[in-house]
Amino acid sequence: MYYFIEPMVEEDITQVQEIERASFPTPWSPNTYRRELRNPTASRYIVARASTTPPPPRNRFAPAPQRRSGLLGMLLPHLFGDNGVVNAYPLVGYGGLWLTIEEAHITTIAVAPEYRGQGVGELLLTGLIDQALDMQATMLTLEVRVSNVVAQSLYLKYGFQPVGKRPRYYTDNGEDALIMSTQSIRTPEYQQQLSELRRNLFARLRSQAEGRGSPTDGRGRGAEHNHFTFNW
Repeated sequence: MYYFIEPMVEEDITQVQEIERASFPTPWSPNTYRRELRNPTASRYIVARASTTPPPPRNRFAPAPQRRSGLLGMLLPHLFGDNGVVNAYPLVGYGGLWLTIEEAHITTIAVAPEYRGQGVGELLLTGLIDQALDMQATMLTLEVRVSNVVAQSLYLKYGFQPVGKRPRYYTDNGEDALIMSTQSIRTPEYQQQLSELRRNLFARLRSQAEGRGSPTDGRGRGAEHNHFTFNW
């Protein structure tokens, strides 16, 4: 299976909410998403799509698409068919962030249950980091359930560190939220780390798409394959 990132559009909201209802106890309203999408200077939302084969080449005479994530450029440089339609590819995940001055806050990431554990969540995270860089943010923050140690381990991998807690933040069960934040994402050191993480993720996704499992596991099924078994 091949995965790629696209900007979320209003036509995606129904599919996004289906994934959201399968992932979170308190979904947003359609109008909330519409407001977010109509304010791209302060918020950015992306979706992940799946394809059993690489999508067909984009018509060279078609209008240029919007800027896409750096990882997407490596994975699938030609996403659109001759008619410019991408919705033939199922939407399998989404994510979003807000910009406050120079700080980008990740608001949500979720992956459809049947596509979890395949690196889609990590792909979305790298896409959101690209969006933050595009919006000239210097750092990223987020909240994550204190019990969600798997998600926390991925965030740690991408330079997020615990900086505090929000008591009883989650209304469904009163669980605390762990606040995590990066240092500057614009330093050469972070950019080098991000490039290496992209290469590793690209190798993993390419290996999965070619049916070879993860390159990190000589048994043919990646040792990390079950690492991403959370709601995004």
